[in-house]
Formats: sequence, structure tokens, C-alpha cells
Amino acid sequence: MPAATEAEAMEVADFEKHRELMFGVAYRVLGSVADAEDVVQESWLRWSRVDHHWVVDPQSFLVQVVTRLSLDRLRRAKARREEYVGPWLPEPLPTGLELEEGAELADSVSMAMMVVLETLSPLERVVFVLREAFQFSFAEIAGILGRSETAVRQLARRARSHVRDRRLRFHQDRRVCRQVTERFLAACLGADLDGLLNLLAPDVTVWVDGNGRRGAAKTPVQGAGKVSRLLVHGLRRVLGPQAAGLGGGTIAEVNGGPAALIVAEGKLLAVLVVDVDRFSDRVSKVWIIANEDKLGSVEEGGRA
Repeated sequence: MPAATEAEAMEVADFEKHRELMFGVAYRVLGSVADAEDVVQESWLRWSRVDHHWVVDPQSFLVQVVTRLSLDRLRRAKARREEYVGPWLPEPLPTGLELEEGAELADSVSMAMMVVLETLSPLERVVFVLREAFQFSFAEIAGILGRSETAVRQLARRARSHVRDRRLRFHQDRRVCRQVTERFLAACLGADLDGLLNLLAPDVTVWVDGNGRRGAAKTPVQGAGKVSRLLVHGLRRVLGPQAAGLGGGTIAEVNGGPAALIVAEGKLLAVLVVDVDRFSDRVSKVWIIANEDKLGSVEEGGRA
């Protein structure tokens, strides 16, 4: 094999070796599968142009590139998301069962965690992701961001405090979560108001990401009575004519846990993710992603 061809093959191999890590960082920072894939692709373009003779540690170099690109994109996205019609929710990420074997890694990509990460500043979010999800040292993060280690520690402290205040880090039993999600889906599809009321916590809250779709609640809805009525009647209005004969659904692994998929005529209409209270086994939060632009990855299948 000619030297140039052999070198190119090594460059490709080094990039592919770290692709999933790069995607994992980008998705947790951006909350968007499409944007994360774009950032990884842009990272490849930069990687292919660099003089590899000077790259001592390919992983460090690639994580630095993908992190800085993600940070720039997140800052631009913040302004667009403020103009979004109704709640903006992270794009659901199909995940494999192997992810669930690591509770901490699964928790770092859960819908509950991704929603909390949306409330952090861009820099806090990047530091939290690199430190808590991927265990980079403060010194490594400082090098990636071009900031002092002291500044990084302060950002990490603020981010951890913010997340701790908004997300109890109790890992619900996966078997219970799946059972509750299955019952929840059956009650929604069967328009079973009583069944939903038995499953929902009194102060349950639902967020619907429809990006202005007709009938989608533009603000969170709270309370078991209101939420159950929204799930039985409002959901069908949001999903449109295809939901007239709604009766199809399944459970899939999304964002590190079970999620309910609403399907009609072979088309995915919405992804419903529930947060189950550890002490009562009731649904305390419901996130509904009905924006068609965010459903493609789940339709295509799982990501390891």
C-alpha cells in the first residue's frame, strides 16, 4: 500500500474509532440528532485537512473540535429556540439496550436530563456533559475550551447545583418504568380516562412539542384531570386526520429508557416519554414530541 494511501486509511480509522464519542458529546450539548450528525460531519472535514503529523492524541483533538463546533452551534440555536412556537423539547434519540447497562450513561441522555440541560448556559452545559457524562478531567476540559482550570471548576459547580435542584438522581427500576409506560400507552390509545387518572400523579405536568401544530398546548399543562383529558382528546387533535382511527402503538428504547410510540397507518406520529416517580410508581412528567421534523431518527431505528 502506498504511504499516502496508508496514511489516509489511518486517518479514517482514527476518526471512526471516536465517532460515537463525538456524536455522544454533540447530541448531549445540542439536544438534536440532526445537528449532532452535522457537527460530526463538519469535524471530519476539519480532521481531513489537518496535518496529522502534529496530532499527538487523536481523541483529544477530535473531542476539542466537536465540542467547540457544538458550542458555537448551540449559541446560535438558543436564539432560534426562543422563537419556537410552544415548548421546545430535545429530539428523541433511539438507543440500544447496551446503553441501559450503564445507569449513569443512560441517565445522562434521558429525556428528563436533556430537558434540564436546556436550562443551563451553553458553557455550563458543555462542561457538565464533558465532566459528568464522559468523565473528562477539569484540566482536559480547560484545554478543550481554552479556559483556565479554575474557571472550568466554577462552571462545573454551578451546573451541578442547577441540575441537582431540578432533577432528583434516583434511578427508577427499569421493569417498573416499562410496565408503567405500557399501561400509559394502552390508556392513551384506549381513551381510558379512569385508567390514566390511576396512573398519573396529582401534580403531573405535560409538555407538547408540536412547533405550532394545531391543537398543541403552547404552555405546560399541569394536574391529573387536565392532563388526562389532554391525552385522551387533545392528543388526537394535535396528531391530525391520521389519528382518527388511532389504535397503533409500541414501546421502544429512546433516550436510555422505554418510550411510547404512537403509530397510525405505518407512520410515526408522536413519541411520548414519561418520568415515573420512584416512590409512588406514578407518572409525574410527560414529554410529547409531535414535531414531524424530530421523529426521523426514531423511525429509522436504534443507535447503539
